[in-house]
Amino acid sequence: MKPLVQLQEQVAEAVKNLHFPAEPADLYDPIRYTLNLGGKRMRPALVLLGSLSVGGKIEDAIRPALGVEVFHNFTLLHDDIMDNAPLRRNKPTVFARWNTNVAILSGDVMFAEAFRLVSEAPPAVLKSVMDVFLKAAVEVCEGQQWDMDFESRQDVNIDEYLNMIRMKTAVLLGASLEIGALCGGGSAETARHLYDFGCNLGIAFQLHDDVLDVYGDPEKFGKRVGGDIVANKKTYLKLRALEKAGAEEKVALQQWYSGKPSDEEGKISAVRALFDQLEVKQDTSTLMNDYYRTAIDALRNASVLPEYEKALIAFAQNLMERES
Repeated sequence: MKPLVQLQEQVAEAVKNLHFPAEPADLYDPIRYTLNLGGKRMRPALVLLGSLSVGGKIEDAIRPALGVEVFHNFTLLHDDIMDNAPLRRNKPTVFARWNTNVAILSGDVMFAEAFRLVSEAPPAVLKSVMDVFLKAAVEVCEGQQWDMDFESRQDVNIDEYLNMIRMKTAVLLGASLEIGALCGGGSAETARHLYDFGCNLGIAFQLHDDVLDVYGDPEKFGKRVGGDIVANKKTYLKLRALEKAGAEEKVALQQWYSGKPSDEEGKISAVRALFDQLEVKQDTSTLMNDYYRTAIDALRNASVLPEYEKALIAFAQNLMERES
């Protein structure tokens, strides 16, 4: 059995071997730069794991796996423009290093390349694989739009937030496993159960990230603890706090989440104290565990090889126990 880390290494090596033309340099150099920034290669590794789990081979799924990775990096490239983010993995983003027009056009080519790579799925399942990929691609874009819309809306509710993170983060995890299972010869039913496993796990993953942003260890988290509070982001903790708050607490939360504070650390401490008072960390952990259990139930309904069921459960547990 190939462990996930070995599959991630195999994908990383395959990404290095992707070929792009030399010219025009300002179109293709940013693509090479983006793909060489690294990352965990988690989604393409899940494509391979999905194939292996139903008795398929890596060769059945490696090209679609690379397509998923190129697509994921395309979304990050365009997200950086929308977020005006100057750094990605501690390196200048493409629009910051080149310019916005270059970043948009290079991203467009990355989506086309992703489509081409995914279309190299085994012919017998090509239509099914493309349907899964394109549905996920559209939903990721919809999730990003909802996320941007939420920045200016004051009436966002919890159901809307959960649906946004499902589309923006979770559907691509689920689609990765489903594509892999289809490429490996698994049944449509098993592929769908693996999709449900990945999607529910992705929501649990994002909820865990919401908790870490407020309560994580600064030495381990990898980014500033409290960054979502400073940025006035609508997370599950904030929305749940507003739902539970009395009149006085609601006014305090609304005041802290309006504008940019002169004392950012004071804002983080004050909001965290309100979260503690309203016990929203516990509520978030409960919901996270609900999604995690739903994910495991879906996995156990899938007809996968026992050793790979164990590997997927271990992967899920590692995601939920991470501190960064």
